[in-house]
Amino acid sequence: MGILLTSMSVIVEFDVRATDFELGRVLAVPGRGRIKLQEMIPLGDQVIPLIWLYETDSDDFVDTVRSHEGVERLTEFDETGDRILYALYWDMSQDELLSAISDRSGYLLKGSGSGGTWSLQVRFPDHDSLSAFDDACRENGISLTITAVYNPTPPDASEWYGLSTPQRETLLLALGEGYYEIPRQISTKELGDALGISDQAVTERLRRAIRTLSQNTILSEERIESSTRD
Repeated sequence: MGILLTSMSVIVEFDVRATDFELGRVLAVPGRGRIKLQEMIPLGDQVIPLIWLYETDSDDFVDTVRSHEGVERLTEFDETGDRILYALYWDMSQDELLSAISDRSGYLLKGSGSGGTWSLQVRFPDHDSLSAFDDACRENGISLTITAVYNPTPPDASEWYGLSTPQRETLLLALGEGYYEIPRQISTKELGDALGISDQAVTERLRRAIRTLSQNTILSEERIESSTRD
């Protein structure tokens, strides 16, 4: 997969066709609104998805989902504004994608779908688990489009993702004054004058700040083969 090995947990975000996994097929109701997975709750041998449905007329959605062979029941929990929260009781063993996640100790953090595509965010305990998940998907003919792979913020990083106070101050000023705009709105000398430091010090702070943010948020510049590069 071309990803650097690490003992830290890893988060992957990817897009997958609704037709490539059972939950996507169950919820693929024509004409429905946007759906967001709130969380997946373990209950005995079952895993119960909590689902937000964003639409006012949900009768067709409910009837279609409840008629699916693998669905035991669909229970309405709450209604807020233009969305309704449902609990879906179903047989997850028929879902090769979610089983591949669960079998490798992965945890589905969030997901949303509209039309024929779902975007999912999954956390794995380590990089080997992510690699095994990717291999399992390939073996089962599930096509993933990876959009991001990164480490969670290390526990010893500060609340600012490891940035020091001067680094954060300089980076915020640079962003606010348009240093990263095209065309650039302010120079490092002008930033230095505002901060009372030299332009060389500004450059060094920004370089260290970006490196620290990258180390504490992005896993690697190398992507899985099917991912895109920023």
